[in-house]
Amino acid sequence: MRFSASLKENHVFRRLYTKGESCANRYLVLYCRKNGSQRNRVGLTVSKKLGHAVVRNRIRRRLREVYRLHEAEFLPGYDLVVVARSRAAEASFDALTAAYLSAAAKLHLLRENEQ
Repeated sequence: MRFSASLKENHVFRRLYTKGESCANRYLVLYCRKNGSQRNRVGLTVSKKLGHAVVRNRIRRRLREVYRLHEAEFLPGYDLVVVARSRAAEASFDALTAAYLSAAAKLHLLRENEQ
């Protein structure tokens, strides 16, 4: 991720859950909040309810790759947290991509010319 960093601190995740905007669809929930910098910070949450470690890591890799491929389309200066839902385990990569980008569009996170 060239223009972004990863989110790892628990207090930042909790702040996003309580004070951030959110958008949900059948595969994921996307939380966002301005961070005051010129970079995006992205965090992923995949619960143990979704399956064993192999399944959870596959979902994480796919979501990270969706963001990486479309990173230039996102506006800078936001903290993003993606929470995977149970249907994400069986979803195709194209379905995850469409869900991720539609949630980002609803939250006005994409550049105007890309929408």
